[in-house]
Order: sequence, then structure tokens, then C-alpha cells
Amino acid sequence: MSRTRPYRRTVPPWSDEETAGLVHDAARGNRAAWDTLVQRYVALLWSIALRHGLNESDAADVVQTTWLRLLEHIDEVRDPARLAAWLSTTAQREALRCIARGRRLVLSDDTGTFDGPDRLLAPVDEGLLHDEQAAAARQALETLPPAWRSLFTMLTQDPPPSYEEIGADLGVPVGSIGPTRGRCVRRLRALVDTY
Repeated sequence: MSRTRPYRRTVPPWSDEETAGLVHDAARGNRAAWDTLVQRYVALLWSIALRHGLNESDAADVVQTTWLRLLEHIDEVRDPARLAAWLSTTAQREALRCIARGRRLVLSDDTGTFDGPDRLLAPVDEGLLHDEQAAAARQALETLPPAWRSLFTMLTQDPPPSYEEIGADLGVPVGSIGPTRGRCVRRLRALVDTY
């Protein structure tokens, strides 16, 4: 008869204070502290990534991205002593993102899939709708006061001029451009909705 041992949580050989100190030191740029954190937790991250059924390449991406997230947010970790929990949660989220990306990408060797209309082009009725909306917008623009029309025309240039340039061209204070733009946009939206 075999005996089963009761489940016992294994406690890491390092203390919470030591982990918190390493996080703080790594946040200040201490390379040795960072290397110690990586050495302690890299196996945990790999186990989480592989537990989600990812292949080795995707799992490596998850592990690398998790370390990148820690590097980006190391000053924002609320409880540095609980770094393992933070890393676990982040690795799980990254693994789920990787799985979701994989589901969106469907590879097919069926050459018949590429017959028919181009799915990347907008449908014909979408183009007609866009043309109608553009005509309504132009018609609404014509009803605006000339100063507003000039301001709106300048703001929709690509690239738009700076507020200083607009103020100089139109002879208006720079501080009035933003509020006038807001009133203009609200009026245009109301007018387009009525057409």
C-alpha cells in the first residue's frame, strides 16, 4: 500500500524582505539585483507559459515579454515582497494574449480561399455611405460662418499648422482657437445629423 504525502506548500529559501530589497535595488539600476530576480523566477515564468500549451518559441516570447513588463513597471509594483504573484499574473495574461493572437491567425493551404472578392477592400455600399457622409459634411461646412470655415479648413490640413500659425493667418488670439474649434465641431455634428 502506498502512502500519499499531504500537499505542502513549498516556501522559497529567501525572505519577503530580501525579495523586496532586490526589487528596489533593481529599480535603481542594480544589475546584480536584476540578475538575481531573473535567476529566481525564470523557471516559474517558463512553467506558466508552457502550462498554457504554448510551443517553445511562444513560451519564450511570453517569458521575455513578462520580464519587459517588469522592467517597464518595476517602480509601480505595489508589494515588492510578492513579486512572484505579480510575475505569475503578468505571465498568465501574456500567455492568454499569445493564445488569442494564434486563434486570430488561421493559415490555410487551400488555394480556393483566395478566389472571390478581396476581403481587405471595403464593400461597395460602405463606399457609397462614406460618399454620402462626406457630401453631408461638405454641405454642413458651407453653412458655417466664414471665420469658422477657414479655421476648420486649416485644422484639417495634413499636417495641421500650429495654433500660432493659425492665429497669425486668421488674425485671432491663440487662446480662442481651441474653444472655437470645439464649437465648430459640435455645430458640424449637429448639422450632419440633420442631413
